[in-house]
Amino acid sequence: MHEDGVFDGMVAASYDDDDAISAPEVVDPIVDLLVDLAEGGRALEFAIGTGRLALPLAQRGVEVEGVELSRAMVSRLRAKEGGDTLPVAIGDMATIHVDGRFSLVYLAFNTINNLITQDAQIACFQNAAAHLGPGGFFLVEVGVPPLQRLSVGETILAFACSDTRWGIDAYDVVSQNFSSHHIWLQDGSYRQLTVPFRYVWPAELDLMARLADMELRHRWGGWKKEPFTSVSDKHVSVWQKT
Repeated sequence: MHEDGVFDGMVAASYDDDDAISAPEVVDPIVDLLVDLAEGGRALEFAIGTGRLALPLAQRGVEVEGVELSRAMVSRLRAKEGGDTLPVAIGDMATIHVDGRFSLVYLAFNTINNLITQDAQIACFQNAAAHLGPGGFFLVEVGVPPLQRLSVGETILAFACSDTRWGIDAYDVVSQNFSSHHIWLQDGSYRQLTVPFRYVWPAELDLMARLADMELRHRWGGWKKEPFTSVSDKHVSVWQKT
């Protein structure tokens, strides 16, 4: 699991500035789906971050708790309206225990990839199941590994290129590990950040769920329940505790 320093003050301070993940038209469909899956019960967000999803979910009447490794991200959450009322446990989402049982545990925006070994990802599924009541749901949003875009022998894909920001992902197709390299030009100086990840296939996640006594109930291509197809670049999957 990433150390707190990866998502330090610099990253936390600008995390909500990205409209691609924080704009109302992005967040609202996510919250709508989470409200439906919670079915009036309690929700637990693994990697709650700055409260991008948890705060509007709580405003919709769902009792929300969170788990987060980065204290800098939690500090940003606490500074927001209502952020000081949400219970947040500091620790690793693969191992930490929160009291009580939940109707929904969810993990959004590729965060399952932050666990950089298969064993840690399996442990995350098992930990989610341990927090669910009978019939509860575990939801994961994650990208589909983009290996179809790699030519044979290639390992590099660019994901950002502008006058002030550059980004590339470097893939190891043997270990399923990859690193995202970010470079920013800010106030005349360059800043660089490298974050390690492990990509994971949908079928692999389904097996992890089975190991945790959960079964696949839904797999969509997005938060609006778009069909998941061979060209989907991400999926929103929901497993139910059996």
